[in-house]
Amino acid sequence: MTHHIEKATQALETALQMEAEGKKHYLESAAKGGTPVLRKFFQRLAADEDQHAQKAQEIYDAIKANKGWPEKETIFKHATSIKSVLDEAFEDMDAEPVKPAEAELDAFKKAMAMEDKTYTFYKARFEEADSPHEKSFYKALTAEERVHYLALLDSYEYLSNPQGWFSKKERWGLDG
Repeated sequence: MTHHIEKATQALETALQMEAEGKKHYLESAAKGGTPVLRKFFQRLAADEDQHAQKAQEIYDAIKANKGWPEKETIFKHATSIKSVLDEAFEDMDAEPVKPAEAELDAFKKAMAMEDKTYTFYKARFEEADSPHEKSFYKALTAEERVHYLALLDSYEYLSNPQGWFSKKERWGLDG
């Protein structure tokens, strides 16, 4: 096995492990979630992680079968955007204010740390990749993980400080 193939399969094994850990965390967080919308949000993130793992597994299997890196662009398709899930969550929370438990806020913090770690790993793999298809795969994953991180951050800010979140989103100013 060439050095490049070995490095690619090791990276994919790491990716599979990170995606599985992310999915597990999101499913556990969904099961413990305080509101139906928060549960739906975490379930959506778990489904995304599952989709990432499926693509990584397909590529891993192709490489292991000596077929090399599949020569196709990587695109992740979602039935609904993560923004629409968040918008629905924020609308429902406006109607019925939610005071999240500390454990829920901790779940968001842990998820953000996991997404940041995964993003950093994929970005490094993108920079090291030789083939345009490998670059495409890691670029797509990097974008996905960044969207997850920003959605988690936005949600965390909303849940931990709704007034500050609204003032930031609405760009309120203080006139003096």
